[in-house]
Amino acid sequence: MNILVDTHTHTLASTHAYSTLYENITAAKAKGLQMLCVTDHAPGYLPDTPHMWHFRNMRDLPREVDGLKMLYGIEVSIMDTDGNTDLPEELYPGLEVVIASIHRPVYMPKTKEKHTETWLNIMKNPTVDICGHSGNPLFQYDIEPVIRAAKEAGKAIEINNHSFKFRKGSGEICRKIAIACKNEGTKIVVGSDAHSLFQIGKFDDAIKMLEEIDFPEELIMNLTAEKFENFLRERRAKQ
Repeated sequence: MNILVDTHTHTLASTHAYSTLYENITAAKAKGLQMLCVTDHAPGYLPDTPHMWHFRNMRDLPREVDGLKMLYGIEVSIMDTDGNTDLPEELYPGLEVVIASIHRPVYMPKTKEKHTETWLNIMKNPTVDICGHSGNPLFQYDIEPVIRAAKEAGKAIEINNHSFKFRKGSGEICRKIAIACKNEGTKIVVGSDAHSLFQIGKFDDAIKMLEEIDFPEELIMNLTAEKFENFLRERRAKQ
């Protein structure tokens, strides 16, 4: 299994990350990636997020660097059980990919029932393309109905490689999520959630798990740049 698009990366514009945009680009090229997505945290509710101007000004950035395709987007925080996020409405038209994730302290752990309700409502949020790192054991939910809703909404479920090591207990939950996606025919992406250049294009734990369960590659939307672009184009055309 060879994944050529990293859909989830951070730069030091989110100051809990450590590398510049160009350092991440250099690392992506060294890994042989076809595309790099830049998805820093949405402004406002997490304590170290970029200013809104950071996202407005992304139109000035190149869409290709020495053969590496670039997409510029955002990772938004889920605010409540109603499926609201901290994405300022005026920013959305300029964003090429939107990941929605649960982050403390924006959203504190609740009951499994409430977490399920939250994800089901995120599926109704038209701005969200990808559901990020939902394998976090602090926010467990009823997997099957959420995965079915993701398929119906045309959204991708992220298998987050970073979670396997840095969100203790996520590995087994990610496996259950991936099996449900396989059984339901729900699309996924595999993201590094890189917070430094050393994690760009690092998918080893996620790939190992997906290969162990014989996950069908046709459901992985970021195997190639063309496949990921087509996924986004088709998803957004149905909004």
